[in-house]
Amino acid sequence: MDAYSPIGDYAIIGDCRSAALISRSGSIDWLCWPRFDSASVFAALLDRRRGGRFQVAPVDAASVSRRYLDRTNVLETTFRTAGGRVRLTDLMPVAGEHVKSRELWPDHEILRRLEVVEGEVDVAVHYEPRFDFGRARGRLVERPHHTLQIERGPAVMMLRSDIPLRVSADGGAATGRAVMRAGAVAVLALSFTHGAPAVLPCETGEGARLIDGSIEWWRQWASQCTYAGDHHDAVLRSALTLKLLTYAPSGAIVAAPTTSLPEHVGGGRNCDYRFCWLRDAALTLRALVDLGFSVEAESFLSWMMHATRLTHPRLQVLYDVYGESHHPERTLDHLEGYAASTPVRVGNAAESQLQLDVYGEVVGAAHQFVQRGGGLDRATAATIVDLGRTVCRLWTLPDEGLWEPRSGRRHHTHSKVMCWVALDRLVKLAEAGHVRLQDAGFARVRDQIREVVERDGWSDATASYVAAFGTAELDASLLRLAISGYAAPSSSRMKATVARIRKTLSAGDGLLFRHRMDDGLPGSEGAFGICSFWGAEALALEGRDDEARRWFESLLGYANDVGLMAEEIDPATGALLGNFPQAFTHVGLINTALTLAGQARTA
Repeated sequence: MDAYSPIGDYAIIGDCRSAALISRSGSIDWLCWPRFDSASVFAALLDRRRGGRFQVAPVDAASVSRRYLDRTNVLETTFRTAGGRVRLTDLMPVAGEHVKSRELWPDHEILRRLEVVEGEVDVAVHYEPRFDFGRARGRLVERPHHTLQIERGPAVMMLRSDIPLRVSADGGAATGRAVMRAGAVAVLALSFTHGAPAVLPCETGEGARLIDGSIEWWRQWASQCTYAGDHHDAVLRSALTLKLLTYAPSGAIVAAPTTSLPEHVGGGRNCDYRFCWLRDAALTLRALVDLGFSVEAESFLSWMMHATRLTHPRLQVLYDVYGESHHPERTLDHLEGYAASTPVRVGNAAESQLQLDVYGEVVGAAHQFVQRGGGLDRATAATIVDLGRTVCRLWTLPDEGLWEPRSGRRHHTHSKVMCWVALDRLVKLAEAGHVRLQDAGFARVRDQIREVVERDGWSDATASYVAAFGTAELDASLLRLAISGYAAPSSSRMKATVARIRKTLSAGDGLLFRHRMDDGLPGSEGAFGICSFWGAEALALEGRDDEARRWFESLLGYANDVGLMAEEIDPATGALLGNFPQAFTHVGLINTALTLAGQARTA
């Protein structure tokens, strides 16, 4: 079995319900169906031997180049061998509801089209589905129309292939080879249905139509982007990635489509990110609205308010795509983990933590939505006012804070500031007539929080704000004090804090660690993607545009060949680490670009 591909070797395709990761060698190594947080059907990413995969690639050694077709999430991989050149197009078909209502569509489908551009290429197919994170080894059954079918309970997966496939003796895999000459085209279409009548995957001719329709659909969506600043392609790629991480039926945006990609290869800092974190809300909303994607922003706000009502008046840290809040963490000990990085986890223990900053994030998101022309219905207005009352009861408590340590609670400065943000935004919404406050306590508590933060969250010894009251520690979340509107970017305290963070948390070349504290988890980690972008944005807000732009452009260099970024970056090698691609990092990229371009509106 070959070695694990670097995390940065992967690209993503999706249909706003689920997503697949495809390596540079044409192998789908990660796919959860029917939705992001379902069990996997291909998981070679986490276990090359047991996980299952679906590879289409030349037999002979080949050089590889990749791109997304312009303004789409349709991936094109070109293999050049000694004998010829073949192009592999990968996508999950997408279309408007008006189109789907006229045709029979599989619930979920992947199309893989091979087209030999020149010469002659010997192509191999390896298809090895494994349900339930590799635990269920089903049996492939041959069906008419060159179709292989495999079932597990209500789940049915069907592969139709123009390249003849031979099923292995144990029925667990199928392989095939074909020598293709210039002009030859072959389509492999994989469909999945769960608890509904199975729909045959498309045929060769129909595949071309679906690909063209999907390209048009993505380009029409991308045409809404109003960003007019520098590095437009990087910003649009980030927006397209956020769209791929959106679960369209509810509007939720997952943090990443993967679980347990390590923050240090071989280490144990491996988490499941296939959920939606409320703290991502305000930043994501800002990114989507300021880029012109108001429909997605409104859908995300609706999901967020729906989810928070389910746990009202307390907020959970994370929710699934339908707002369910209980996802206990467990390990999958039968998987060896990415490059022996164990344990592999599903679910996330952070769900039980108290993280007070989420109140500021949710109320801040609603405020931003209103600022950008949206309206709040009566239920939403009442919900966020209740969140303000909860903040007034809880803000004096210690919490786990933004970085989800497993070392206990402290009085985190960032958490207190986000409590201030929640009450400040509610007061402003009330002043503008968008919510009704039955008592006048919010402004008073807001001012109390500021007084405490300025007294206990500041250290004269370090000349900076500090990560937690009574310490001299720093963490990169303090950069958000300016971004959130709590501190004036040009204030002496904020400027000193930014300078201190750059000196203390720098990983070199514009990269920042999120902190250097013991967080109760074993092992080390890389530089944090969004923290690095916050550093550049903080400089831009301070008015140091040239310096900020150089920092931002340096960070863009850490995206992979198709413009995707992970949660973290190895400062020594530049390799991508952690779950991938990561919405938070791409949100940081977009928001920094908007600030540099002067298109961002105030928080």
